Amino acid sequence: MSKRGASPPPGGALIKRARSNEPAQNQIAISSSNDERQQALIRTVQRTSSLEAPIVSLSGSHSAEILSCRFDPTGQNIAACSADRSVSLWRTYAPNENYGLLSSLHKAPILDLQWSLFSPLLYTVSADQTLNVTDLTTGQRLRKLRSHRGIINSLDRTMAGGAGVELVVTCADDGTVRVWEGGDEGPKAPVSVFEIGCPVTSVCWSADGMNIYAGALDNEIHVLDLRKNEQVYTLTGHTDTPTSLSLSPNGNFLLSPSLSSQTIIHDVRPFSPSPARVHRVLMGAPAGFENTLLRGAWSRDDGGRRVAVGGADRTVCIWDVENAKVLYKLPGHKGTVTSVDFHPKEPIILTGSKDATMLLGEIEPSVTA
Repeated sequence: MSKRGASPPPGGALIKRARSNEPAQNQIAISSSNDERQQALIRTVQRTSSLEAPIVSLSGSHSAEILSCRFDPTGQNIAACSADRSVSLWRTYAPNENYGLLSSLHKAPILDLQWSLFSPLLYTVSADQTLNVTDLTTGQRLRKLRSHRGIINSLDRTMAGGAGVELVVTCADDGTVRVWEGGDEGPKAPVSVFEIGCPVTSVCWSADGMNIYAGALDNEIHVLDLRKNEQVYTLTGHTDTPTSLSLSPNGNFLLSPSLSSQTIIHDVRPFSPSPARVHRVLMGAPAGFENTLLRGAWSRDDGGRRVAVGGADRTVCIWDVENAKVLYKLPGHKGTVTSVDFHPKEPIILTGSKDATMLLGEIEPSVTA
């Protein structure tokens, strides 16, 4: 039996020495061999987000192509809608569980969705010509709004002025753009209706909620004034149909991919230095021959320095807005990448594809000037 060592002197403290071989925090080590005896550290990848891994696959909930996927305003949850007529709900961070599958909302493929800006509601539009409002705390459909006479292609929402009312705008193949009062209750009829004259594929609110941008089959983006209830001007430059519209975080620029494989960023400030209002023309995301409505997005963690659009080459293109250079060409999907979204607070990109899966990937944070 060994003797106990002398007790430490009074007033002293035990100090644990830090181990020098512990890997740096927030890094992932990559090794080239499976054999433990031959394992060697090749390189470490600096992690840039709170994701469990640099790339996370979200799959198994849908049996058909994903048509739209979006982060909620907090960035904690993800919603995706599919041609299998269901909406899946996921957690962004580990364990990335699929905590909800809403399969009885619509009777036809769900083409687009949006999270409510202030309440736990989800807005969905479908080929069954309806706009649905769903309560995400119960999973129950609260409202079913039917006014369009054609497939509803897209929707967007905004907080209108100082009234505290959420307004939802929808566009459809019937050639109309309709504005609805959002929330869990409201009138069944639209607040306002705009006749465009040809099928409308994409729609987006301006930053102040007074104008609506609507991309249509005539290759133009129509700017509609909600107060005057009329069209004020059009944005030209596309040689084929715009597939989606997305406003930059500062509200000055409008991203619009098109079926011509050309992505244009329009300047929508009141006084634009360019008469044509074309800010940047981006190439690199092929639209393919399937006439899919590809949905682009602006980065939000850095104030809109980057934009992303998926392509028919099964990759996602991310550009630097300032110099129109391709920063990333991200592979991983087995089908056309239909929808892209950026995390509101971290450099994370979410992509949805015709292969019925989604990928979460972290990218390098933007170098701020």
